[in-house]
Amino acid sequence: MALKHLTFAFLAVSLAFFTTIAPVWAEPFKIVGFGDSLMAGYGLNPGESFPEKLEKALRNNGHDVVITNAGVSGDTTSGGLSRLDWSVPDGTQLVILELGANDMLRGIDPALVEQNLDKMLARLRERKIEVLLAGMVAAPNLGHAYGEQFGRIYPRLAEKYGVTLYPFFLDGVAGDPKLLLEDGMHPTAEGIDRMVAKALPTVEKAVAGK
Repeated sequence: MALKHLTFAFLAVSLAFFTTIAPVWAEPFKIVGFGDSLMAGYGLNPGESFPEKLEKALRNNGHDVVITNAGVSGDTTSGGLSRLDWSVPDGTQLVILELGANDMLRGIDPALVEQNLDKMLARLRERKIEVLLAGMVAAPNLGHAYGEQFGRIYPRLAEKYGVTLYPFFLDGVAGDPKLLLEDGMHPTAEGIDRMVAKALPTVEKAVAGK
C-alpha cells in the first residue's frame, strides 16, 4: 500500500513539473509574409524587409512569433497562386497575403486579380490557415474606372472569407519621396519602419485571433 501511495505521489509531482515547464517548450506562432517585392524587401539590406522588422516589433511587444519571408519580386497574383502551396508550409498559422501591385501596374483586368486572390483565400481556408489580407490601391494614371474596380477587390474578398483586412499595405509611405527608393515605388528602410508601425496593431489582433 505504501508503494502504491508513493507511486501516485511521484506521478502527481511529475505531472506538476511538466505542466510548469510546458510553456517553455511551446512553439512560436508561425507567420508567412506572402507577396511581391514590397514583401521581399527589394533594394534593402538584410534585416530591413517588412517581415523581418515586423517580427522584431511583435517580439518586442511580447509575442513569440517567427515570420518567414515568402515575397518574390515581380510576382503577380497568377504567380502567387501557382506557388502558394509550396511557399506556405504546413504548420503555418497566419499568412499576410500581399499581392496585386504588379497586376495593377500592368493594367491586368481586376476581375482576374480578384479571381486569383479568391482562389488563394479558398485554398488557405481549406488548409485552415488564417489570413491577413493586405490591400493595394490603383495608381491614378490608370483611370477612375480601373481604380474603382481594383479598389473594391480587397474589401469584397475580406468580407467573403471573413479575414482581417489591412486596407493599404503602403499606407503612410506611398507618395512620400523621403520614404521611397529612387524608383518612387519601393519603400526605404525608414519607409518599412513606418509601414510596420502602422500595420502592427492590426497584425497583433490577427495573431491574438481577435
